Order: sequence, then C-alpha cells, then structure tokens
Amino acid sequence: MAFAPRMESRIQGFSVIGGLKGHVWDGVVADLWDVACGEKAEGYYVSPDPRLFVALDVDGDGAFFVEGARGELRRHDQAFSMAYIPAGVPIRGRVEGLRRIRHLDLHFDEAALTRRFGGSLDRDALHVSRFQFRDDRIAMLAGLIAAECDSGQPMHDLYGEGLLNALFAGLFEIGQPGGQRRRTPLSRRKLRLVTDYIDEHCLGKIRLADLAALTGLSETAISHAFKAATGIPPHRWQMQARVRKIQTMMVRDSASLGDIAEATGFFDQAHLTRVFKSIVGLTPGAWMVAHRRQ
Repeated sequence: MAFAPRMESRIQGFSVIGGLKGHVWDGVVADLWDVACGEKAEGYYVSPDPRLFVALDVDGDGAFFVEGARGELRRHDQAFSMAYIPAGVPIRGRVEGLRRIRHLDLHFDEAALTRRFGGSLDRDALHVSRFQFRDDRIAMLAGLIAAECDSGQPMHDLYGEGLLNALFAGLFEIGQPGGQRRRTPLSRRKLRLVTDYIDEHCLGKIRLADLAALTGLSETAISHAFKAATGIPPHRWQMQARVRKIQTMMVRDSASLGDIAEATGFFDQAHLTRVFKSIVGLTPGAWMVAHRRQ
C-alpha cells in the first residue's frame, strides 16, 4: 500500500492557484503549493508523519510565521527558508503582509526512511523540531524536487529517489554506515543542573540555547550529551516532567482537561491527550480510571 499522509488542518484565508501539484515516491509524498494569501490567512496543522516545509517564493513585504506549541515563533520571509516539523507536533501558521507564497511540502514515512538508511539514521533526530533554518544543499535539492512536481514529463523515479536520498542525508546528517562515533554524556553535575532546570520550567518554553548556557556547550553538543546520559532528548524529558505535573493536577484539581491543557502549554485538549498517551501509554481518562482503582 502506498504511503498516504494524514495531516489534520484547519485553514482560512488561503486560496490555491492553478491546483495542487505533486509526486509520490517510496514513502514520500511531495506537494507543491502556490497559494494566494488573504489579509488574515492562518492555519493549524498536525500530522502523525514528519514533514519538511520549504518556501520556494514569497511575494510581499511580510512573512509567513510558524508557531510551535511551546510558543516558538519563526519567520519565513525569503525563498528557501525551511521548517522541519516532527510527527505529532502541532503548529500554527499565519501570514502578515504576503500576497502569495509558493512552497514545497515533503511528507514522509518514518519506516520508509529507516528502510532507506538502516542503522545510519539517528532516529532521535526525527523528533527534533526546527521551525526555521536555511541550508544551501537542501535548498538546491528541494528546488529540483519541486521542478519534478511541476513537470508535465517527470524523469524516471530513480532520479527523484536520488534527490530525496541526498536531501534526507543532509537534513538528518546521515553519514556512512559504521561511521557514527560514541557521544560523550554529560557529567553528573551538569546533568543535575539541566534536569533540575527542565523540571522546574517544564510548563514553559525551554530552548536548547538555555540548556547550552547552563553547561557551556553548544546547542548541538548539549542535545547529544543529554541523550547520551539519559537515553532520551531534552524535549522528551520536558514532556515527561510536564505529564507528571498534569497527573498531579488531574488528581488534586477539579479543572477540566481543556483547562489543564491551556495551563500547561498545550495547544488544546487533543494535543495534551496525544502527548500524554505517548508517554504514559494511556489516555488521560483511562489513566484516571486506573489511578482510582489503585
């Protein structure tokens, strides 16, 4: 069965120009959009699959803003500005001052990506949001993939597969098999500093830059060293700490789950439920039933 993305979206103020164009490869769906933007164009998006957004052309003096659930706000106002959104991560997008935006969306299946690269793929990298970045190599490859989507006579699928392999290798820094080096974990003292900070601020916005400042490491180094010490990335640790606080609130408070979601930094109740289940293994309602039986 062919891979089919299942993104949930609620949009207003956008109108597609000339119809949606695209192409399907093994485990990858490429959508090429050309949309006119109304004065208050905005949308909410969440998908069970990872995706890469690449702005190919923007018309106007404003920008397309991407906002994550933790309040991260990133501006896309130039061609080949990009965003990588992991599976299950909800975002809000809004337009200010743009008349038109042409962009490429790549939706891909994690299992298919693993088939492509095997053990060379660092699966933790799939769960790290990057709401705004630029990369000249990826930009060139994305432009060629967009041209395939727009072509009335596309090349052999092996051509597109090669472009995608190169793009994913660059996006996730996939090296040669067997070339991975063992990451040095954080020292016990620095790990305590970081985990105490995350636990204390888990309901708010925590940036890798904040954790890097605590330890004197770069953002990339703190991410790798934390994972080497704990087995999970910093964001996952934060979500676990946040869920523990939510469990306490559910037991002690009479607030609704929607109110708890708003108070704990989630977009809505559905977002809280997805994260809660991914960590606890049960929905909040099922967990409460099990907790009352104890």
